[in-house]
Amino acid sequence: MSRAKTEHLRCGFTGVESDGGEVTLGGVAVSSVEKFKYLGSIVEEREDIDEDISHRIRAGWKKWKKASRILCDKKISFRLKGRVYWMVVRPALLYGAECWSIKKTQVQRLMVAEMRMIRWMCGYTRLDRIRNMVFRERVGVAVVLFYRKCTVPTVASNGKYGSKSTGN
Repeated sequence: MSRAKTEHLRCGFTGVESDGGEVTLGGVAVSSVEKFKYLGSIVEEREDIDEDISHRIRAGWKKWKKASRILCDKKISFRLKGRVYWMVVRPALLYGAECWSIKKTQVQRLMVAEMRMIRWMCGYTRLDRIRNMVFRERVGVAVVLFYRKCTVPTVASNGKYGSKSTGN
């Protein structure tokens, strides 16, 4: 283990305040951080995921930009664009979502980013005043649902809503 690269994060998830003692490794003090990236997700000291949501939205836009030659091509059908979006962009946008304890405002941010991408694929903007469901049906991309109680995000198809429980 590299002593120079090692950092630690003191988590305050339980609400119990700690004394803030120093952590040492082989007699060398280990620096403390407020957040770090672990397996593609940003873990924060305060149990907040706003920065992780922003990171996921940026990652989704990066993937969207890489696939934009296909997604913005007027010769390609909307259904095929929807499948490419579903396989390339959406996994980047929702990576790690099954671990999030998410708020309504954060869900709204994800949905707004997704609808901007879908509208752009179809060649429209919000100024055209066409409902979101029209675009979702056109490209075949369903709404992602989030539940607060330890469930995996699921997809609504044909008006049926569901969730898989993680057993907690």
